[in-house]
Amino acid sequence: MNATNSPATNALTQASAPLTQTNTTVVARIYSHYFGHDSHLGTRLLLIVILAFVLHLMVKAIRHISEWIINKSHAQKNPFDFVTREPKFITLIQLVASSAIFVMYFLAIGLVLQEYGVDLTTYLASASIIGLAVSFGSQGLVQDVVISLTLIFSDAMDSGDMVEIAGTVTVVGRVEEIGLRFTTLRNLFNQAVFIPNRTIANVSRFPQGGVYAYADIQIPAGSDQARAVQIIQGIAQGMWDQFGAIILEQPTVGPVQMTQGGGWEFVRVHFKIWPGQGALIETTFRQQATRVMKTFDPNYADWQVAVTYRAATSAKKM
Repeated sequence: MNATNSPATNALTQASAPLTQTNTTVVARIYSHYFGHDSHLGTRLLLIVILAFVLHLMVKAIRHISEWIINKSHAQKNPFDFVTREPKFITLIQLVASSAIFVMYFLAIGLVLQEYGVDLTTYLASASIIGLAVSFGSQGLVQDVVISLTLIFSDAMDSGDMVEIAGTVTVVGRVEEIGLRFTTLRNLFNQAVFIPNRTIANVSRFPQGGVYAYADIQIPAGSDQARAVQIIQGIAQGMWDQFGAIILEQPTVGPVQMTQGGGWEFVRVHFKIWPGQGALIETTFRQQATRVMKTFDPNYADWQVAVTYRAATSAKKM
């Protein structure tokens, strides 16, 4: 009986086949190229884990450095300001970093499986087929990703914008992040609201970061104008002190103006408020202003305090 054809020999040959294949893996060839000798399976696996961890740290470091550059550019002028003046720069960095981390670990898993005899080409092809099948089963996820990229590159909104998003529900808040799955808003109650990107139907952006409200207070005829303006300034300052979470900037009180053809005088108070909170000016401020004006004219009525809203106002009229 020929020893080379014995069952024991055939079994030994079959058992050593995966180990023979692992000598031709990507990591084995790289190790052999740099160190000049063959490597063990445990050594190659440890090398894969170390490389994946180092690359992960590098990607995280790049993302943190980019965020630091953005924060630094917002605090003071620096050579990177021309790159980072757009808030969506940080969102793009986060998306690229997350994608890089995913691809890195995906390849690391493939290299580990290759060490155990799995063909790398077959792994990549199988993963593509599985990914296609998963994409059909999770169309919502695909929609979230596509819409997130559309929001970023179409300039529909950026991080830091004050927006109103309408979809399944309507949410008003400041954009904190446009992610692959969710857009995160910070609302008036300091809640972080996570909106699935696929549910976003309309985006209304407030270019000035809020709503401009103007209260035109008619000055009673024959009254002390300087005294009236001083009192109104005090009321506006009190509103700012009490409702600083809704009134986004310190109110400004303009000079006394005469209407053309109307024959009455008024003073304009300029507010910048959180969207949807105009009732604060229409009720609280109007009532306080009316109460004060009654000390000059007992017949003073609340209709003499007119409240209007504008997205932008000519500097000449201010």
